Amino acid sequence: MEHQWTLIIVVVTYIGIAIGSWPKIKSNRATVALMGVGLLLVSGQIPFEKLPSYLDFDTLILLFSMMIINANLKLAGFFTLAGNSLLKVTRSPRFFLLIEIVLVGILSALFLNDTICLMLTPFILTMMTAVKRNPIPYLIALATASNIGSVATLTGNPQNMIVGVASGILYLNFTAALLPVALLGLGMIWLVLVWLYPAEFSGGLFSEIEPEKIAISRWSLIKNVGVVLGLLVAFLAGVPVAEAAFLAACVLLFTRRVQPHLVFAEFDWGLLVFFSGLFIVSGSLESSGLTKSLFDAMSIKSDINMWTFSGLTVVLSNLVSNVPAVLLLKSVVQNMAQPEGGWLTLAAASTLAGNMTLLGSVANLIVAEIASRWRVEISFWEYTRAGFIITILSLITGLGWMQLFLWR
Repeated sequence: MEHQWTLIIVVVTYIGIAIGSWPKIKSNRATVALMGVGLLLVSGQIPFEKLPSYLDFDTLILLFSMMIINANLKLAGFFTLAGNSLLKVTRSPRFFLLIEIVLVGILSALFLNDTICLMLTPFILTMMTAVKRNPIPYLIALATASNIGSVATLTGNPQNMIVGVASGILYLNFTAALLPVALLGLGMIWLVLVWLYPAEFSGGLFSEIEPEKIAISRWSLIKNVGVVLGLLVAFLAGVPVAEAAFLAACVLLFTRRVQPHLVFAEFDWGLLVFFSGLFIVSGSLESSGLTKSLFDAMSIKSDINMWTFSGLTVVLSNLVSNVPAVLLLKSVVQNMAQPEGGWLTLAAASTLAGNMTLLGSVANLIVAEIASRWRVEISFWEYTRAGFIITILSLITGLGWMQLFLWR
């Protein structure tokens, strides 16, 4: 079999990423991804000079820029102040979870879901540390709600953007069709997490937060919040996400109050390394033609029904990630008898599929990797236990609604 070593190396690397390390080797997801790249190079599966072409430069710039923004917000005391205020309002873990899911869902529909995870993961960790609660269910809620919320708009995630360009569906028409799918899915998250974590959500209130003395510069806080609000406006105005985030980060670096080394000390450089390696490992599948061979072997027919097409999309999205899956399935949708329903199904199923496993979407990995820096480990199985159920329930409810109102 041609390129069999590419397939073997990629599978072994993905297993290591899923587990979080390789057995008997001192490693983490970042080093596993880099070792996978090294094996691909040594075995001659990819040429060294083409490594830059595998990198998603926009995503790496977005990650880098959001780290600068988050570092400045943290140093200004924003996360602590906002977290304390939110906890005082909600008080109950169940109510807090509900508010979190709704807010994350709304923000992810308006802005790119990966960006929301980058901004809010430190926020959630700060709050849960303050009240000495288990942060894992709240982090799983963040990841899954960011994926499901992003279903509702063409700008919520990269795969929806691809569908929007290819289909020509209007922004408001897309939202009108898939907003109910997102709302139903967000409700499933709350039900599943309350059921799976009874010790956390069985009752009671958050403990009182011990007063914390925070050195806050009012001007720095105003400046940081103002820049973030401007960034969100830029996103809504259609400015490219990576470019807008980079310019916002550059604005925050113009300061007389914050020492640069304090900002860069807050960076998670391992996250940038991890995603660089992951892009190369995943890209080797595409460049070798393995994803196309898989697609051709399926010999999909244009008269495929919605449920079968959705199942195929879910499987393919978890094998090669949702963006490549959408690119591969475009030709099938274009030949369907009801192409608009096909496009909407492709967008919904590929996005909801991202919640099934920790590897299902970039948003999941961002949350897990940032959490690991705080010594909070979200294992593959811990996430999948909740993610699998959330995915199945959100697909059944969402696609059931689409069957009734869109595929008629």
